[in-house]
Amino acid sequence: MDKLTVSPSPHIRDSITTSKVMLHVIIALCPALIASAVIFGGRALMLTGFCILTAMAWERLCNIIMKRPNSTGDLSAAVTGMLLAFNLPVTLPYWMAAIGTFVAIVITKQLFGGLGHNFANPAIVGRIVLMLSFPSAMSQWAVPFYDANAIVTQPTPLVSGNAEYSELFLGITGGCLGEVSACALLLGGCYLAAMKIITPHAPIAFIGTVFVFSTLAGRDGLYQILSGGVMLGAIFMATDYVTTPITSKGKVIFGIGCGIITCVIRFWCSAPEGVSYSILLMNIVTPYIDMFTRRKAVGGIYKKEAKEGKAE
Repeated sequence: MDKLTVSPSPHIRDSITTSKVMLHVIIALCPALIASAVIFGGRALMLTGFCILTAMAWERLCNIIMKRPNSTGDLSAAVTGMLLAFNLPVTLPYWMAAIGTFVAIVITKQLFGGLGHNFANPAIVGRIVLMLSFPSAMSQWAVPFYDANAIVTQPTPLVSGNAEYSELFLGITGGCLGEVSACALLLGGCYLAAMKIITPHAPIAFIGTVFVFSTLAGRDGLYQILSGGVMLGAIFMATDYVTTPITSKGKVIFGIGCGIITCVIRFWCSAPEGVSYSILLMNIVTPYIDMFTRRKAVGGIYKKEAKEGKAE
């Protein structure tokens, strides 16, 4: 008699693929890209394109050297390059940006086994390495609508603290390419949620924690979430499939952790921005969050329960 093998759920078939997910992310990033081009000029587009091309080039080179199938078609390298560019000032030299994409793709992603095996968000690691290696170049913030022949820099709103809410919402401030316009980032986040590419758990927990923590610390909570990289990090980096928790409860814990660490770094450390470090630190503890928040599949048992059953 044939046996009926019952395995734990889920039993799901779907037409979604990695390339489709990444394409949706690229589409969601387009409003911020357009905003950066309007605010910082054509070099914003050139720097973003350069980061995308070099990221894909590093990926293909690793495929050849490591004798792996061509993975550039899944568009994950393109998304990494685009996200890294969004974390850079428009004035950053191209050769430094190439180092950033090398760190992101080769060291953080491919050396750990490729997509799905990286322990941290590659774009985050690339930005942190550039921040530590080239602090001066990574802190040159061009004023909005600057003259390319006479670039003038200014402090970011987190440092100066004198920007208006409307300026922060629209992005008429100094800062990284993709983080300045909260409006554009929200549009992209709404698109991803509508397409069911992300869930709102981590972004809401991240942004909400920053607001509440800042208010309790005597700071302007709304100013803190509209300035710096909170919106970019919460919507596009704290929702990464590989380096963030799987369960809804885990995503909330992840977002709260990111929010707390961000505020601690901003308020009491010698760095005005803490989003990148907070996400990296929470990426490291993601396996433990998954372990403590995992749910038992229907029809499945944990190893501990199985051992106890055998002992009886």
